[in-house]
Amino acid sequence: MKILQLIQKPQRRGAELFTAQLSSHINAAGHEAVLVFLYEGEADLPFSGKMYHLCGRPGRRFVDFNAWRRLAQIIAKEKPDIIQANAGDTLKYAVFSRLLFRWKQPIIFRNASTISLYIKGSMAVRWNALFFRPTAKVISVSHASATDFGRLFPACRAKISVIPVGVEDVPDSMREKAAGKNVLQHSTNGPAFIHVGGFTFEKNHEGLLSIFEKILRDQPDASLHLVGDGPLRKKIETLTQQKGLAAQVRFYGLRTDVLPLVSAATVLLLPSKIEGLPGVLLEAFLCRTPVVAFDVGGISEVVQNGQTGWLVKGGDNDAFALAALDAASDTPGNMKLVQNAFALVRSRYLSRQIGQQFLSCYASLLHNEITSHHSIGTTNGTTPIDDANNLVNENTLSGIAHH
Repeated sequence: MKILQLIQKPQRRGAELFTAQLSSHINAAGHEAVLVFLYEGEADLPFSGKMYHLCGRPGRRFVDFNAWRRLAQIIAKEKPDIIQANAGDTLKYAVFSRLLFRWKQPIIFRNASTISLYIKGSMAVRWNALFFRPTAKVISVSHASATDFGRLFPACRAKISVIPVGVEDVPDSMREKAAGKNVLQHSTNGPAFIHVGGFTFEKNHEGLLSIFEKILRDQPDASLHLVGDGPLRKKIETLTQQKGLAAQVRFYGLRTDVLPLVSAATVLLLPSKIEGLPGVLLEAFLCRTPVVAFDVGGISEVVQNGQTGWLVKGGDNDAFALAALDAASDTPGNMKLVQNAFALVRSRYLSRQIGQQFLSCYASLLHNEITSHHSIGTTNGTTPIDDANNLVNENTLSGIAHH
């Protein structure tokens, strides 16, 4: 099988990193994955296979005819069996290109978050439904994401499957706590709390700083280590200064050595407002680093309170701070909990295991496409050409979700 993977751009974001890792496992299994980027970017991704750039323009994504044509040309050249759209604007580009240039390969949409929190209002729902109609499959990252997607787009329920993210296994020596010594910029000998994620509103860095202030009341020698970058970083740096936390909070920017950083930390904190199933949780499990997280999205499917981590009701900063302090304690109970988390990720969430689930899904889809002569059913009697006209006619609508 050959799978063409559409991703937003070369960036070290969860969706792009996972797709690159998945593509490497597809190739290792004897199949072929091809990465196609919509937009320009500078990050290196962990993939050594074939890559293309559409050179699309985000400001013209609803009228980017040249990029749609380039995608069709790449598909004609590579002859993939399946097109997989991975978050961002990828589905829009795939659907526009397919409808206007008449290539026939089935489209899979990978749903990596809680989509109803991005697509709001009846107009936006109707608009986005037009893009999901031509898709042959929706692969959700968690059962929570799948339920949310099916509730928002009930016509797609029969198309939805759940395949979680996975993490790359590493040698024992890289997971050992000793391997991470001195990689964190400690200013004290107290507990080191770490957060890994883009500086966006979903990740709730403002709430994280408030939680850390509460932690400091009990552990004044604690430190907070923020790994990542994004549009809100400057704002959070300024807020850190205003709160008088500059001596205790460290900013690392984008890093490729996340595992040693997570391994060196005392506790991983994830007070997100929106999540699908973040891979950094699984990385922390792999590093035997305790995890405290808000119960949002699909997090409860891996962070089981009192079993594999500390799960806190969303928005309860006081309870989160108390859980973080508890997780930082070196007790036999906590050691058992961390070992449970390690066993869980090794048994169910390694990338090679997840890659096999995707390959099985691809094979099943292609079998169904062959037996049905590549036909896509409709519910209202319209044809792909009708959908194309609707999409083009409505491309000036405002307030359309990017997710």
